[in-house]
Amino acid sequence: MTSVLYDAQGARAKRRNILYTVVFSVALAGVLWWVYDGLNSKHQLDWVKWEPFFTSSQPWETYIWPGLENTLIAAGLALVIALPLGALFGIGRLSDHRSMRIPSGTVVEFFRAIPVLILMIIANEAYAKYTTIESDVRPLYAVVTGLVLYNAAVLAEIVRAGILSLPQGQTDAAKAIGMRKGQMMRYVLLPQSVTAMLPAIVSQLVVIVKDTALGGAVLTFSELLASVRPMSANYGANTIACFTIITLIYIAVNFALTSFASWLERWLRRTKKGTGAVVHAGPGGGLETIGPAKLVIEDGRAT
Repeated sequence: MTSVLYDAQGARAKRRNILYTVVFSVALAGVLWWVYDGLNSKHQLDWVKWEPFFTSSQPWETYIWPGLENTLIAAGLALVIALPLGALFGIGRLSDHRSMRIPSGTVVEFFRAIPVLILMIIANEAYAKYTTIESDVRPLYAVVTGLVLYNAAVLAEIVRAGILSLPQGQTDAAKAIGMRKGQMMRYVLLPQSVTAMLPAIVSQLVVIVKDTALGGAVLTFSELLASVRPMSANYGANTIACFTIITLIYIAVNFALTSFASWLERWLRRTKKGTGAVVHAGPGGGLETIGPAKLVIEDGRAT
């Protein structure tokens, strides 16, 4: 029995896959046992090292929750600022005018080529020398600035790629009914490209959340990962336990983001399937646009 995508496995291939599965399972079990034995021999699995996280609220209230709050604040501010900037530069790179296309491309390529950590350090030094921002909040400003500059450049490429992924017929149909470039971008191209861009945007949001840890490592920004050092110092040097708890929190936050994005993508697809054409001739023969439109060419006419 064959499929459109691949041929059905034969008896030899099935036996080989079973053998690979058994070998991989045994190797994985060996690695897990080696990790467990190493931690146990170093007394890292003793209950006394994990007990504060389950029997006391002090480590959560003193270190973890404030660190998580700062991480989410920095990531949220960076996304809110970087997303419109990225959309602006991404659309600018598609402009027909060189006066917009070349500067937009230069800015995107410049900031995309610089490591985000360097941008954070430069921003921190600039704020220290040329502004009156207080030293206790300066790391937050520097982290957000670095994340915005880098991720706006990356999001600009995501927006540009999402728009270019649409069929050329959408642009041709919009031009056929007399839409200007701005109307075409606002009512036809951008609404349809959102669904295509959403997975990449969410992936970049996950990167933003994780990159806040760079500020804690270099700029003394009190984010989630930076809470490990004072926790391990005050609770019996249980470094492994602290890192494990922080890792699980990162996994939970990023899993929540991706789950929400998956739901949003499905909702957008259902919404688009249920909408009809919304660009039509208004009173006096002019164009009247109510919402996002999907245009196609049928028998030489735009519908």
